[in-house]
Amino acid sequence: MAAPVLAYENLGLVQGSGWLFRGLDLFVGPRDRLALIGRNGAGKTTLLKCLAGVIETDEGRRTIQPGVKVVLLEQDPKVEGFATLRDFTAAGADAPPPYEVEAIASQIGIDLDREAATASGGERRRAAIARALAMDPQVLLLDEPTNHLDLAAIEWLEDWLSRYTGAFIAISHDRTFLKRLTRSSLWLERGGLRRAEIGFGGFEAWTEKVFEEEARNAERLDAKLKLEEHWLLRGVTARRKRNQGRLTKLLEMRATRAAMLGPAGVAKIGIASDDVRTKVVIDSENVTKRFGDRAVIKDFSLRITRGDRIGVVGANGAGKTTLLKLLTGEIEPDEGSVKRAKTLDGVIIDQQRKLMDPAKSVRDVLADGGDWIDVRGTRKHVQGYLKEFLFAPELIEAKIGTLSGGERSRLLLAREFARRSNLLVLDEPTNDLDLETLDLLQEVIADYDGTVLIVSHDRDFLDRTVTITLGLDGSGKVDVVAGGYEDWERRRKAPLPRAGGAGGGPVKGSASSNSPSPQLSPASGRGRKLSYKDQRDYDLLPKRIEEIEAAIARDEAALSDPDFYTRDPKGFAALTAAIEKARAERDAAEERWLELAEEVEALAG
Repeated sequence: MAAPVLAYENLGLVQGSGWLFRGLDLFVGPRDRLALIGRNGAGKTTLLKCLAGVIETDEGRRTIQPGVKVVLLEQDPKVEGFATLRDFTAAGADAPPPYEVEAIASQIGIDLDREAATASGGERRRAAIARALAMDPQVLLLDEPTNHLDLAAIEWLEDWLSRYTGAFIAISHDRTFLKRLTRSSLWLERGGLRRAEIGFGGFEAWTEKVFEEEARNAERLDAKLKLEEHWLLRGVTARRKRNQGRLTKLLEMRATRAAMLGPAGVAKIGIASDDVRTKVVIDSENVTKRFGDRAVIKDFSLRITRGDRIGVVGANGAGKTTLLKLLTGEIEPDEGSVKRAKTLDGVIIDQQRKLMDPAKSVRDVLADGGDWIDVRGTRKHVQGYLKEFLFAPELIEAKIGTLSGGERSRLLLAREFARRSNLLVLDEPTNDLDLETLDLLQEVIADYDGTVLIVSHDRDFLDRTVTITLGLDGSGKVDVVAGGYEDWERRRKAPLPRAGGAGGGPVKGSASSNSPSPQLSPASGRGRKLSYKDQRDYDLLPKRIEEIEAAIARDEAALSDPDFYTRDPKGFAALTAAIEKARAERDAAEERWLELAEEVEALAG
């Protein structure tokens, strides 16, 4: 095993009236790819700053190999006080060569002459990335590197890091980012730090194993677990099991919606029946919106029904927020029409979240200083409601100013979800949230009985929540795809059909009449029964998907053995490859079942 290039032994730090963490040992090898995982408030950002030498600890010894440069990419780059973003990248005695910064900036898509004071969060983030990478570090400490980045920039960063020859530690809520890049996991939990030589793909299986072992130890010691200390651990475990069932429900919803959309690319649902007609909450027809000579949205049509979960994806500036405003009535189209149900009552949680008064308490924000809160018509005690959003009940009197950024975001979600509504609009809701809060948010969205519109760059989050994805490419065209981000990505990368073939021309009612429609799958085609093979696949695939999921979980649990890699590196690599193969088989099975479910719906209609 290679000698560590960066290490911290017996690290301890006092925060407030007690130890934030104590007795931590952390070693970073020359090619480590580490995911740092923990709840909001656990101290992940603080730990990175300790490793970077920015914060002086109360205990412990930091060692670093001579010549090793450690660079911290902070979650909130401090550009205040600089005239331009270029000035920000060139500041300090350790500033990288300007030509290196410019080269990376041109690749990631940022104009360094942009005025710093008016730069968006995404522009600040890109400038900070350009500066950090141009410094040629041997160790990169990345704190939420994908926050405020669009999909193109995230994919560029993933490609850069995959070729990076140094080591990095990443804090991120972006599961896809962590799964693709990390090989080891650091788990910061209750003031302690655990390490497993598995990437994030096996993290959840590993933590379940740890929880189970802790429960067995507690039983052997005849220790009665205190409810207020362990409700979170049990809640997380139960929530993950419930979410497995929600996947099946989501697939069924996508299949139903695919049948309503019709052949790929058709964005207008049929409304022949009164039942469907009464479910329409937003009806947009041939909508075009221009800013100057540029058509940001062009000839877009879609009927959104009650219960839809709509995801909106695309590069920054492609028109996602504009589309959201058109659908909700904040702005009007230049051409076409958008009709909304008279009973539509929405709650909007946007990415420019209003700063809550830091002097107010959690009780003030949730219940105006009282003990009870009205949650969509149901009266709940405010401390009990806090627990539903993963807060310890004693935080009820905590001041907003003492909460972490992620905790503030979670509190805002708790307050907004309590309001009675039938339309929920979420603009970049995953920023600053930890992974457990994302699980909770997915659960709340799944149980919400209204319609949900989500703008997000979090690919895994979209795959877990939405029934329809609206993809914008900046040309004004909007692709309408039944499914999540991966479904849209497959559509985007699929070869165009040959002229004159099935679907070779525009489809009437599509989101963009100038986009060719893909050919229909062999399972498509009305007026016939399913073939024997199709019917058999339709009946048996759900069970097969469950079997594959179980096999993946079993293999990921095997990878959680901390000595596995050292003991049997070839076996570790083989098992990792088997897991990837199983995931591909599962994805293909899910895609096949969705196609067949769409055909079943079409035949039934």
